[in-house]
Amino acid sequence: MIPPTNSFYDKLERTLVGILGLLAMIVGLVQVLGRYFFPQHAIAWAEEVIVYLVVWGVMIISSQLVRTDGHVRPDLVLRILPAGAQRWLEVFNCLVALGFCGGMLWYGIEIVQTSLLLDETSSTGLAFPMWIYYAALPAGGFLMSVRYIVRFLRYLLWFDPDTMALGHIPDHEVPTNLAADGKR
Repeated sequence: MIPPTNSFYDKLERTLVGILGLLAMIVGLVQVLGRYFFPQHAIAWAEEVIVYLVVWGVMIISSQLVRTDGHVRPDLVLRILPAGAQRWLEVFNCLVALGFCGGMLWYGIEIVQTSLLLDETSSTGLAFPMWIYYAALPAGGFLMSVRYIVRFLRYLLWFDPDTMALGHIPDHEVPTNLAADGKR
């Protein structure tokens, strides 16, 4: 039996990314309105903050892309293989991806430590601590690593060729709004 996914964790990630996106949109709206209607009150650091929010959102949501097979991958090659061969190619893919995520985590931590050591801040008037921005890299690497470990274990230990072949979305992975409507 395949272990179920943690829907609370999924909802938490999606909610956090939604909040980051909403904040980026609000900051952008305030900046645009301020620039055109209240130039004396326009904020100069808006673009910087928007970049920070979007980068953090992208790094967090990359974990969801692992869960839903949303990352770029050679689907054309996978589709012509039988389910058993797909399994071992997916296991190999997980190992390679874990190596990549491990590199993101390792070097991301080094970048954050260097930024802290140098007390690096942004060059704008905001003087934002850059280690917070750089921390998105190891955070994204860690979140994706967790998903790839789960994925690796599923393909290695709980492989079911009828439900885990390419293109099949297991019932426990279907978004709740689609499952309720019966659309898939």
